[in-house]
Amino acid sequence: MNARDEVLTRLRAARPSGAVTVSRDYDPPAPDGTDLVELLTDRLLDYRATVRRCDAAALPTVLASLLTDASVVVVPPGLPSAWLGGTDVAQLTDDGGLTPGQLDLPGAVVVTGCAIACARTGTIILDAGPDQGRRVLTLVPDRHICVVRVDQVVYGIPEALSRLTDPTRPLTMISGPSATSDIELNRVEGVHGPRHLTIILLLP
Repeated sequence: MNARDEVLTRLRAARPSGAVTVSRDYDPPAPDGTDLVELLTDRLLDYRATVRRCDAAALPTVLASLLTDASVVVVPPGLPSAWLGGTDVAQLTDDGGLTPGQLDLPGAVVVTGCAIACARTGTIILDAGPDQGRRVLTLVPDRHICVVRVDQVVYGIPEALSRLTDPTRPLTMISGPSATSDIELNRVEGVHGPRHLTIILLLP
């Protein structure tokens, strides 16, 4: 018997003969008393994102204050127009035709909504819905501002995925500004996406 046959023999011997029950204990409920918004905020700050809170009435003012140094605001086609009612910064609405060069203009900022947010991991999930647009919108510009309603915040990833309207859409999961480490473990930001992420938690 050669080595290959020996390995395959061992694998066949280890294979269960009957049905296997898969443990689903990876989807625990939130511990009693968990404040999902506080937990999400804690995770996002740990990932070096900026977190703001406001209600719907104050959202245009908050966004305007965050866009004072922007040269252009990139928006998906379904972004509520009232959100940017407090700023006169030029807007580029993506109808599928914006080029990477337009998205990468100096000072360009993209503003989107989100599909769902996971407090346990501090993850914002975008599913290319009308207020989020194409994936490229949130991967090319250097700054991303994302508005998250507090009723979109859930505890764990399994619950987040189960609440997606259409799980077959392309998903973008964001946990803080884009960052990676080089071979000497020096943190490098902005390699695969925006260097600056601001989350606005929209209170009821």
